[in-house]
Amino acid sequence: MFFKNDKDPAGARRPLPALPLRDIIVFPHMVSQLFVGREKSIAALDDAMSREKEIFLAAQKNAKTNDPTPDDIYTVGTIGIVVQLLRLADGTVKVLVEGRRRARIKRYVETRNYFVVDAEELVENVSADVEVEALIRSVQST
Repeated sequence: MFFKNDKDPAGARRPLPALPLRDIIVFPHMVSQLFVGREKSIAALDDAMSREKEIFLAAQKNAKTNDPTPDDIYTVGTIGIVVQLLRLADGTVKVLVEGRRRARIKRYVETRNYFVVDAEELVENVSADVEVEALIRSVQST
C-alpha cells in the first residue's frame, strides 16, 4: 500500500530536498532515528521543515564518502517526512523520519548548498495472476 498525496497524482515529479544516508536504508512505513552532522544535510532538513516536512531519503553508495556527489547516491530511495527534529549542543541534529513512498531521482535541481531533486513516485503494480496466486497458496500451505 502506498500513501498518495492529494496534491500530487501518483508518479508526479516535484522538487524535494534530499538527504544522503550512510549505513541505513529507510523503507516506506519505516520510522528511523538519524543523527545528522554534515552542513549540506542539515540545510536539506531545514528546507524540508520549511516546506511540508517532506524529504527524499537515499542511501550513499559508499558510507565513507564525506562529501557525496550525485554519482555517489543511489537513484531509488524513499520520500519521507520529518516527524521530529532536535538540534544538539554539538551542532549535530537528531531527526526522526518516517518513510512514506518509494521514489526515483529524475534529476538534480540543486547541488551547491544541499541536494534538491525532482523525485518521481514509484507505484508498484500488484497483479493477481495465476502464478502469483499459486505462489501465495504454496507459501501459506508450508
